[in-house]
Amino acid sequence: MTVRTRFAPSPTGYLHIGGARTALFSWAFARHYGGTFVLRIEDTDLERSTPEAVQAILDGMTWMGLTYDEGPFYQTMRMARYKAVIQEMLAAGSAYPCYTSQQELETLREEQRARGEKPRYDGRWRPEHGKILPAPPEGVLPVIRFRNPPDGVVGWEDMVKGHIEFANAELDDLILARADGTPTYNFCVVVDDWDMGITHVIRGDDHVNNTPRQINILRALNAPVPQYAHLSMILGDDGTKLSKRHGAVSVMQYARDGFLPEAIVNYLARLGWSHGNDEIFSREEFVRWFDLLHITPSAAQFNTEKLSWLNQQYMKTASAAELAPHVMERLNAKGLSVTQDARLDAAITLYAERCQTLNALADALFPFYGEITPDTELLQKHIVAEARPALAEFAEKLEAVNWETPDIGALLKEVVTRHALKTPKLAMPLRVILTGQTQTPSIDAVIALLPRETVLARLAAYR
Repeated sequence: MTVRTRFAPSPTGYLHIGGARTALFSWAFARHYGGTFVLRIEDTDLERSTPEAVQAILDGMTWMGLTYDEGPFYQTMRMARYKAVIQEMLAAGSAYPCYTSQQELETLREEQRARGEKPRYDGRWRPEHGKILPAPPEGVLPVIRFRNPPDGVVGWEDMVKGHIEFANAELDDLILARADGTPTYNFCVVVDDWDMGITHVIRGDDHVNNTPRQINILRALNAPVPQYAHLSMILGDDGTKLSKRHGAVSVMQYARDGFLPEAIVNYLARLGWSHGNDEIFSREEFVRWFDLLHITPSAAQFNTEKLSWLNQQYMKTASAAELAPHVMERLNAKGLSVTQDARLDAAITLYAERCQTLNALADALFPFYGEITPDTELLQKHIVAEARPALAEFAEKLEAVNWETPDIGALLKEVVTRHALKTPKLAMPLRVILTGQTQTPSIDAVIALLPRETVLARLAAYR
């Protein structure tokens, strides 16, 4: 059997972390088995689906490197196929028209609740042997309902959660098509999975209750039933449902916030799946190792600090050439004109391991290319009276020193020794004056990367 998986988002919003993990696992499973990964856009919700949301999904997948082999297929382009299958089901007796009005349904549900029963359609228009149905009311367009099996159970061996089953008596007759003829979600999914030959459906466990209905429809169509794997939800840092304040934002927001796609893929891979104690691994290793046996059925917990730490590990091992385009993009967006050269590469190498995101790295390098205005309170705190003579001498001797880190470092030691100061007494005011920051790499290395005229001008303003 050739494995065929699919990712089927609804374009009613951005590609969020939960959807991205589903896409990643579906993609990895197909790649692991040399199968096919299909992208399907479930856009039948015409009121909420937007072209912008579709593009956001495509951009997110491209950024993460989740290439699809077929698609994107759009459900709105397959309406004729859905309607044809409904006609086949009506002819076969596995579907039927229902003329129950919305008001009648609401009254029915109220009565059922009053009796302590589960609200559900009572099958009043369901054709049965010996049952006489009333004449269809004039001017009323019916919905089309699925004739669900009345008894027995429907179950499956979930590849994550184990055996799951539902009593058919608990499932009412699902609406396949609304009165205006538009098909419903559960029906479209069934036809799509059937037509596209999907062998494995990997999706969130919020779909567990849809699965028995979909299996029954597939069986009514004599279509093969795929294997199902339902991924548990992702919780936020505090153990509650993941929300925007935890990190349930657009995948592209993580790109804008300065995270590397490799780090996001690595982190999402570890949300509910593991390979021993491996924490950091490449995309290729993930595909080679991935299976559904090591997915935990319990909820995964999103940890923002862990993601930031992981991103920092990737930044530490990335080359300056790899990081430079990201840094230039961010600096140039601030109105600068930065090009890739040896100085930029050296600055990235100096700072990258100290920063958790690309944004933080770009912010740290801004003083090398843009004008800065150090914070007044920081200046007052660090340019103290006992440091001023040393600061003046250091600035004066910088005019002639060889502009290399060892020589600048030697001058720094010479000055602090002559003035009987500890190194931080001179290094801290230099950091604040030259970068506006209190934490930098070794200040001699920082000075060596700044143009001599820039350093002297900035020091002259505070002598």
